[in-house]
Amino acid sequence: MTEILQELLRASEKAACIARACRQEENLFQLLIEEKKEGEKNKKFLTDFKTLADVLVQEVIKHDIAKKFPGLEKNIAGEESNTFTNELGEKIVVQICPTEEETANLLQIVLDNNEAASKALARAAHQDVDVSVPKLDTVNVRISLSNIGMWVDPIDSTYQYIKGSADTKAKNGIFSKGLQCVTILIGAYLLDTGLPVMGVINQPFATRNEKTLRWTGKLYWGLSYMDTNICSVKISESGGANEKTNCCLSPQVENAKNSYSAVTSSSEAKNIISSLSAECSNLCFAAGAGYKCLCVIQGLVDFYLYSEDTTFKWDCCAPHAILKSLGGGILDLSAYMDTVRQMNVYSERPHLVYNVPAQGAKGADMWANVGGLVAYRSEKHLETFMDIFIKNLTLSNNLN
Repeated sequence: MTEILQELLRASEKAACIARACRQEENLFQLLIEEKKEGEKNKKFLTDFKTLADVLVQEVIKHDIAKKFPGLEKNIAGEESNTFTNELGEKIVVQICPTEEETANLLQIVLDNNEAASKALARAAHQDVDVSVPKLDTVNVRISLSNIGMWVDPIDSTYQYIKGSADTKAKNGIFSKGLQCVTILIGAYLLDTGLPVMGVINQPFATRNEKTLRWTGKLYWGLSYMDTNICSVKISESGGANEKTNCCLSPQVENAKNSYSAVTSSSEAKNIISSLSAECSNLCFAAGAGYKCLCVIQGLVDFYLYSEDTTFKWDCCAPHAILKSLGGGILDLSAYMDTVRQMNVYSERPHLVYNVPAQGAKGADMWANVGGLVAYRSEKHLETFMDIFIKNLTLSNNLN
């Protein structure tokens, strides 16, 4: 099992190299943008884009996993199709070929005979990347390969990737927008239960050298299966808001206003934002579902709550596994609230699962998180937080 995680780490780092390579030359980058068709669009955006970087990253991950674990690639699904249409209207199936030269020739068709760009991307796709995590060598977890499925989001927050803002300043450690919000997400789950077991988040544009203007990335990973929980996040990194709440709160606290912090989307409904604002001393807004989950993983906020149905399985599988390894998780927000309201007790948590499509949905909407979500690191304070949130929301709805 840990061998798979090691391979996912390597694949994500190779993917990050491709993402950075695609952004280094503006003329090249303009060639890579293709507007998504209606059936592929995320409803949150009026215009949504996929890039060759998206497709190439996804295919690299599938190719490298198949090379190391033949057959496993059949259980890998992602946001993007691998069919790309160039500016001449030609449809090309993007894939990683046996040799770097063959891959370059294929990409040259996509890139309207831009030989230099094609060779650069092919070189990035075929390079060897060494990511060593000695910590995993001592972990012995066995899961049948036939029971493992994967969700891949090759470049989460594509809009921020295309826009390419590099001068956004962080507030309380959180970037509201910009390249820092871009993540590569690879999550593994059990096909029989749908529960996540492994996750990798690669942040390709974590920091930039102000002299060279070159970006370096950062890797986060976690494994959670039965009694084994291990992750890359150190206590010093994951303290932040959770250390504060651990000191200040207990499950018996009735009024914890101004004690929590949360992150959500600026497109969230007004009554949700109002309810969170009444509860949280620090309510942040940020781009990218993967990045918002990462803010919870890092301990920069206590919760990520979002009520809309515009996040997907590929957005959440990887961070969900890491949060599980930390003692948290990602719940179906609507199902959790219904359980609380109807039973007035906290029964088994309705965690998001990744093996069941949404009933009656088509296209990408089949894999939407239709009930919204709440991501958290602390089981200890989830109930108190949700109690207050539901009371605030009920009051807000009554006033309206």
